[in-house]
Amino acid sequence: MAEKSNSLAGQLLVAMPQMGDPRFARSVIYLCTHSGEAGAMGLVINKPLGSLTLAELFAQLDIESGDFAQKQPVHFGGPVEPGRGFVLHTADYQEEGTLPIIGNIAITATLDIMRAIGRGRGPRQSLFALGYAGWAPGQLDAEIQANGWLSVTADEHIVFDPDHEGKWQRALGKLGIDLSLLSSDAGHA
Repeated sequence: MAEKSNSLAGQLLVAMPQMGDPRFARSVIYLCTHSGEAGAMGLVINKPLGSLTLAELFAQLDIESGDFAQKQPVHFGGPVEPGRGFVLHTADYQEEGTLPIIGNIAITATLDIMRAIGRGRGPRQSLFALGYAGWAPGQLDAEIQANGWLSVTADEHIVFDPDHEGKWQRALGKLGIDLSLLSSDAGHA
């Protein structure tokens, strides 16, 4: 049971300014799972995939969509399995494939949730992502210890905010961090 208390599931991972991997530079990741035995899995929540909208994706999947989907972007969820889709959403929507995470946030990776969203019967708030970020057991903990990531309690206002550009700064702000005081060089006095 001690493993559960060390879990960062339900937290936001915020990339430090010196993040060397361009796929994760200035990223905010909602951590869906995290355990010492299984590793970790999360979704990047602040990097829309160009101009691809949820309505265009629905059309490709032959799913009817309402006005809601017209402007909703599809996100780069991470580099692992980029053809696989995930819906991060408020827990007011539940189905057999839904994984509740922490508080009022859940994840579902089925076409049923897409159909429900298209019919206007989906969750109150949602974010669709292609791919995910994954870490082997101990890998994420090592990256955090090497100052690659900071973690902060997630909230719906940051997770589902349509201002994707501002999510990184807002997440750092929750930690009380002033960006002007952060150096992009580590280990220099």
